[in-house]
Amino acid sequence: MSHSVPDEAFALAIATLPEVGPARRLVLHRAGDLRTVWSRICDGSIGCDPQVRRALGLGIGEPMLTEEYSPIIQSWQDHAASLDPAAELDRHLTAGVGVAALGSARYPGAFVEDPEPPTVVCWLGDIDDLVGPRVAIIGTRRCTQAGRDTAFELGYALSAAGVSVVSGLALGIDAAAHRGALAAGGAPPIAVVGSGLDVIYPPANRALWSQVAEAGVVLTELPLGEPPRAWHFPNRNRMIAALADVVVVVESRRRGGSLSTVAAAIRRDRDVMAVPGPVRSPAAEGSNALLRDFGVCCDATDVLLRLGMSPAARRPSAEQRPLPEGNAALILDALGWQPSTLEDLVARVHLPLEVVTLALIQLEEAGWVSEHGGWFERRAKTEFAG
Repeated sequence: MSHSVPDEAFALAIATLPEVGPARRLVLHRAGDLRTVWSRICDGSIGCDPQVRRALGLGIGEPMLTEEYSPIIQSWQDHAASLDPAAELDRHLTAGVGVAALGSARYPGAFVEDPEPPTVVCWLGDIDDLVGPRVAIIGTRRCTQAGRDTAFELGYALSAAGVSVVSGLALGIDAAAHRGALAAGGAPPIAVVGSGLDVIYPPANRALWSQVAEAGVVLTELPLGEPPRAWHFPNRNRMIAALADVVVVVESRRRGGSLSTVAAAIRRDRDVMAVPGPVRSPAAEGSNALLRDFGVCCDATDVLLRLGMSPAARRPSAEQRPLPEGNAALILDALGWQPSTLEDLVARVHLPLEVVTLALIQLEEAGWVSEHGGWFERRAKTEFAG
């Protein structure tokens, strides 16, 4: 193999090995220069390295390369026999994917001192957009409309103030935050995903992936073709935490994936903030619990102050919707910010069913209310619709 092959080729090749997650990749990355490490993977002698054996759960004094003790080493050797690292790098570059290995000049500075740095970073867009203040806006996929609107509003206002919004391009809160940042057209959005950059997940966000990549950057530690496996997402979350100066949780369920990002942020001494939600809302159960220990975020100003920045000079445009009057105003006030059924609203306002139904139709047409599965929710400003 030519000595002109860069480290990125070997880092990518190592990332394709079976049963190799971020921790094992890092052990291999630190086992010597990557060209030599790859050669030792190819001939099986990497199994003699004490740190590698420890990472695989093999005893240091046990036989080194017997089938009994090293099935993973054998699977690496078999995989490496059919893989050309130079061709693997070329496959990425041909697809327009940027690649940087840990220790190289283009490797993102935010990961250099991280306790769990990705050994290779792949991206679409401009990797140089990883500069300036960055805030992660995260939350549940199964969010309420109020949560979606809040995420959009935060993304919009922070981007307008020059803060890059970081998220995971998932459905729900993540997508709403990035749509808000894109609508503002301010600081470039940043996304970290849990699959190869040619495997769009979720498929419903295909257009959003392209928009974020065009306006900012979408990055991953996974090679092309890697599917969105369940264990990829906690690993993705640690990268989101590493990139963020502040992590804002908009809505999270009791055991939501957002809490793994919060845990990663705490390990990295990042600020964590949570948006208060209705006390009876399952979508906000996890985020409300965070309020006991972390900062409260009611709007973008709270986040900007935490960053040491002045409130944004650019503000979202003034309310464009016609103000509700009469019964519509009464019903909107009764609805508040918690989802309600038609029957609940009739009981609250003591008006006939047909009157409440007509008013809700008017409010929905004007952009004040949305209906999902028989539940009505109040919407924030129309320019913040997620």
